[in-house]
Amino acid sequence: MVKRNVLGRGLGALIDDAEKMKQALISDVDLSKIEANPFQPRTKFDEEALDELAASIREIGLIQPITLRRSGQDKYQIIAGERRFRAAQKAGLESIPSYIRQAKDDGMLEMALVENIQREDLDAIEIALSYQRLIDELNFTQEDLSNRVGKKRSTIANYLRLLKLPAIIQKALRDKDITMGHARALINIEDTETQEMIYSQILKYGFSVRRVEEIVRSLNQNNGEPVSAKKIELPGEYKDYKGYLKKIFGSRIGLTVDDKGKGKIVIPFNSEQDLNRIVKIIENSK
Repeated sequence: MVKRNVLGRGLGALIDDAEKMKQALISDVDLSKIEANPFQPRTKFDEEALDELAASIREIGLIQPITLRRSGQDKYQIIAGERRFRAAQKAGLESIPSYIRQAKDDGMLEMALVENIQREDLDAIEIALSYQRLIDELNFTQEDLSNRVGKKRSTIANYLRLLKLPAIIQKALRDKDITMGHARALINIEDTETQEMIYSQILKYGFSVRRVEEIVRSLNQNNGEPVSAKKIELPGEYKDYKGYLKKIFGSRIGLTVDDKGKGKIVIPFNSEQDLNRIVKIIENSK
């Protein structure tokens, strides 16, 4: 193959190359053609968490593509995203959106992603995904990213934290149902059920960013600083109840109980149609 001399070419031509490469790297790949990375450090996956992610994928799709490299003729190996791959299998998908890394394309990939980040029409999740790819695939640190894209390290960290939000909230941010300010406030609550509850209230009551920040502050009760939600280990019989309810309602179940035996059950829903489905299950059980 003849190498093209890019010296003297305009920035527009370089950006055009980057854009073409970026588009070429994204495709749907059959799950049957994908194999796990033998060097994957994680050997155990939380089955309940996988079930929850699978349910989310069935409901709203996969927000973050996995990253693959070719390992043979029409075969691919996972670089990043084995948990998403396993959840996609559980969800019954036949293919999965993937970034496909080619050999020796680090320079072009970096240029494509950095150029992509500078675009004004990207949503916050797309920017966060670009940052995460640079970290996962090119081993960049947040300091490296700060130097490459001319953004403060704290700004980059805030974008990356968005990827820890529940998929339904990430999708809402992409669809502009909520703003970056809403999402940044929700990040400060680590309990996903509470995040989703506040998110539903934002949609229902049109809460402003300031109002959400006030709610989060009152929940954290720590002068506005985020604190980790303490997860209490459920006794064995309550775990069984939780699993039983999950099978009945086909939805993630929130169940908490204190040392006096008092608690609550939370059945989240993603839409009015999903709520109607849950109500019918309750009515049919009478």
